[in-house]
Amino acid sequence: MTDCSTCVVRNRAICASLDAAELAALGKMGRKQKVRHGQTLLWEGDGAPVVANVLSGVLKLVVSTADGREQIVGIVFPSDFIGRPFGKESPYSVTAMTDAEVCIFNRNSFDDFAGKHPDLQQKLLRRTLDELDRARHWMMLLGRKSASEKVASFLLEMSERLSGQGCEAGALNNGFELPFGRQQIADILGLTIETTSRQFTRMREDGLVDLPSRREVVINDRAAMMAMAG
Repeated sequence: MTDCSTCVVRNRAICASLDAAELAALGKMGRKQKVRHGQTLLWEGDGAPVVANVLSGVLKLVVSTADGREQIVGIVFPSDFIGRPFGKESPYSVTAMTDAEVCIFNRNSFDDFAGKHPDLQQKLLRRTLDELDRARHWMMLLGRKSASEKVASFLLEMSERLSGQGCEAGALNNGFELPFGRQQIADILGLTIETTSRQFTRMREDGLVDLPSRREVVINDRAAMMAMAG
């Protein structure tokens, strides 16, 4: 593992609370790993031997039904933490939506380290509570909102999550670049690609957004977008 002090997500990741000596010790436990687009890092229901900080790229959290249908239950971005500390099984699969890089740790070793560092445990607790809030919001998004409300909510969240990420999925001058295409957005929101594309076109025609390219989005009227999102 390279020096943690040079890590691109150093100030935003869960290890931000550690001092130089603690970072050095943690760095010796970890290693960088590239994850290709479509590659699964953790499988739902399997043992969870590793945890990781996301350094670059975007990954999805997926749960499956008995008949093989899948639902995306979350998306993780640079500086987010993935895996299940102090747990034995992964409650979801973790699959790369883009090429990504993670800082990966053996879960048992990480658990031992976290047990000796209360500040890190508090960070993990805060992250867990944030994820719980996000999951509740996701339940509302998928279960109760219309197609237009879903797309508006999604774009507003992406505009916040992708700002200042320091990777290919990042902020533009007055907007942001999505790290995935329309089909993936449709899968995330539980919509068809036709419905998703119609919503994008309608928002552009109404002047709410500009779409300089297939993945670039500029929100022109944030207040109107928030009203549409409900």
